[in-house]
Amino acid sequence: MKFFVDTAEVSEIRALAEAGLVDGVTTNPSLIAKSGRNMAEVIAEICAITPGPVSAEVTATDFETMLAEGRYLRGIAKNVAVKVPLTEAGLRTCRVLAGEGTPVNVTLCFSPAQALLAAKAGAAFISPFVGRLDDISTDGMSLIADIVQIYRNYPALKTEVLVASVRHPIHLVQAAKLGAHVATLPPQVIRQLLKHPLTDSGLAAFLADWKKTGQSIL
Repeated sequence: MKFFVDTAEVSEIRALAEAGLVDGVTTNPSLIAKSGRNMAEVIAEICAITPGPVSAEVTATDFETMLAEGRYLRGIAKNVAVKVPLTEAGLRTCRVLAGEGTPVNVTLCFSPAQALLAAKAGAAFISPFVGRLDDISTDGMSLIADIVQIYRNYPALKTEVLVASVRHPIHLVQAAKLGAHVATLPPQVIRQLLKHPLTDSGLAAFLADWKKTGQSIL
């Protein structure tokens, strides 16, 4: 499974990339706004950190402007993936950009039928939002299971399932067990994956025993 980090904070991306934990990055207008920086500059800097796909989202809602924004975004760096919403205009934009060789991430997916439409439009990634479904007392992971199953039924569909709105490590583990291709994770969730009390207690015991020897490796 590929790990994308869901943030526009360059320092966070760089730190995780140095640990080998970043295969790509997803951003959106909300994350860019939180950074307080110019959108194009942020995207360009992120693209220089990781060779993997960096999702940059359009903000228009009509087809013509959305397409123009998508073409602008893909010109920022060669590894930009244009993110469009799962609307009719978004799918039209996806079809055109994909035909031009631009990877497209279709976002805000909440049903298997929507995911099938995105795949038919040529999306490189489909982003189902599991956490937001959980928030309204719907099982977000069942959506992932349905999409993975549908895509597997039709090998000609090359769209990758990119699990989004991940709130905790259990979401990630469940998605990996279901066979999702990618998960996009906030930095704090990636760091939570490292934590286990037995790791901490085991390390403390090893270090205590080593200290008793009075030795030093260096």
